[in-house]
Amino acid sequence: MIVLANDGISPAGKSKLENAGFTVITDHVEQSKLQAYINEQGVLALLVRSATTVRKNLIDACPSLRFIGRGGVGMDNIDVAYAREKGLTVANTPASSSQSVAELVVAQMFSLARSLYDSERQMPAKGASEFKSLKKKYAKGSELQGKTVGIVGFGRIGRALARYCMGMGMHVVCSDVQQVNTRLQLSIPSYGAIDVEVEKLPLEVLISRADFISLHIPKQADGSAVIGASELAKMKKGVFLINAARGGVIDEKALVEALDSGHVAGAALDVFENEPTPDADLLKHPKIALSPHIGAATVEAQERIGEELADLIIAELATA
Repeated sequence: MIVLANDGISPAGKSKLENAGFTVITDHVEQSKLQAYINEQGVLALLVRSATTVRKNLIDACPSLRFIGRGGVGMDNIDVAYAREKGLTVANTPASSSQSVAELVVAQMFSLARSLYDSERQMPAKGASEFKSLKKKYAKGSELQGKTVGIVGFGRIGRALARYCMGMGMHVVCSDVQQVNTRLQLSIPSYGAIDVEVEKLPLEVLISRADFISLHIPKQADGSAVIGASELAKMKKGVFLINAARGGVIDEKALVEALDSGHVAGAALDVFENEPTPDADLLKHPKIALSPHIGAATVEAQERIGEELADLIIAELATA
């Protein structure tokens, strides 16, 4: 029984599968060669993250496949409904990486508020010769306490982020097209827990009120941006925008224009429209903090993801 972890799997997950009698291949196979490889090896389960797509043509061409697993939250790179219609099991690990993504967003909020992302670019080259001018340039940072953060998409990641933001003394509002539970339990070790209610607003109201906006929504089925020129124009002047969800959720061209005009003070992007080759000019923009799609890339999250995928495969296929 062969499992192809095409975008990798944690050592703990690999060991769990091997102990259950599976052969685990962790070599990455290029998309163009994936169909032939799966058929040649008789792959039973295919594990992917965001680098590999599993579309109808691949599903139809690989009769040995019985399980498709996505390490992480979104499954927009898999034709999920079609695969399930064909009798395949499709599963992801939505809870495993929530903490890691939320912590990256918090890190970027601090970075944006104090211009750390830009000062870290400038200090190596200019710190010794232009220290005073750089000190003046970055002397207008802001505190997070007391600011309003708008969380667009109030699922597991959005809820994890809300807990952190409340702990920092921020006012939290959320928006979601689904009916979601807006009650949160905040647990403080040695002190106990309290229940709080997060205010839910229509998107157009949230974007007009928030000082920081963090997106936690899937890519739209039609490929359109949720945040485009119209939405950016309705935001508060000086807003900070963070996308650790999916590339294409923000119209990147419109974002650059809003940054250049000064309406948006800064942005943090962990995901991009054209991964893995994002626009080079976008990457050079002085008001954008950047990371290469690492939201879930912590040791702890990868361990949880690997073990959860292993458990799902073992439950589905080990006794088959």
